[in-house]
Amino acid sequence: MIEYALAFAASCYGIALLLDLWRIAVGPDAADRILALDTMVINIIALLVLYGIWRGTAIYFEPAMLIAMVGFVSTVAYCRFLLRGDIIE
Repeated sequence: MIEYALAFAASCYGIALLLDLWRIAVGPDAADRILALDTMVINIIALLVLYGIWRGTAIYFEPAMLIAMVGFVSTVAYCRFLLRGDIIE
């Protein structure tokens, strides 16, 4: 039964990734694109965790944590660039 739940969750996150790509392509402004990239990072983290659960190993949780840290820093950098025009002061 858990296999069906994992497959359903992975397909939902896969569809969400496709919708994020669509928002990045046709987003009306830069803020929508930044938000879509941040949501895409969250979806990738969720897919890695689901894959780790499906495989029964904890090896995929470390890359998920690294992607979370890089995703947070990149979102902050994009927002600072959008607001100020410069990342490093």
